[in-house]
Amino acid sequence: MNLGGGAGGGSGTVLSPSSAVNQWTHALSRRYQHLLDKSTPHVLRRWIGFSLIAFVYAVRVYLVQGYYIITYGLGIYILQLFILFLSPQVDPEIQDGPTLPTRGSDEFRPFVRRLPEFKFWHSITKGFCFAFVLTFFSAFDVPVFWPILLFYWIVLFVSTMKRQIMHMVKYKYVPFSFGKQRYTGKKVALTDDKDIVSA
Repeated sequence: MNLGGGAGGGSGTVLSPSSAVNQWTHALSRRYQHLLDKSTPHVLRRWIGFSLIAFVYAVRVYLVQGYYIITYGLGIYILQLFILFLSPQVDPEIQDGPTLPTRGSDEFRPFVRRLPEFKFWHSITKGFCFAFVLTFFSAFDVPVFWPILLFYWIVLFVSTMKRQIMHMVKYKYVPFSFGKQRYTGKKVALTDDKDIVSA
């Protein structure tokens, strides 16, 4: 918005408060996205940072001796994210896309998660930060008998994980990569060189 020029003939533009706020939030979101992009390859450091945030939240709840409803809601949210993390991107029951190999002779297809590791980390970290902020508002400190909430969450966790494990067994997929055979290009190149020498 142009509010007029100065006496010297120069025309200056003064931003309205709303456009200044828009520019500031846009710059802030770009900076945040830049930091997220830089943290992508640092898996161990990201999870160590998350562990510190989770520890601070746990200490806060322990010292205050309250906010169990927030912790229960956070636990349900974590469980939902974890199930998405363990699930394949294409559900084999629907089979709209390529299926997972079930025999050794099938073509190798890597396991693609419905929720990638980075998005899982980002969502769970945001969840803990949001829950931590909520612990500073007394309106969310609802008096409740916390052992019942803990028992109900454990029952929910066991039943959900049982269903997920049955799904894994039925469709023969493992969502974790440790213990799996890895194929590298160096071994292939070495065998090719031996074939050339022997020929």
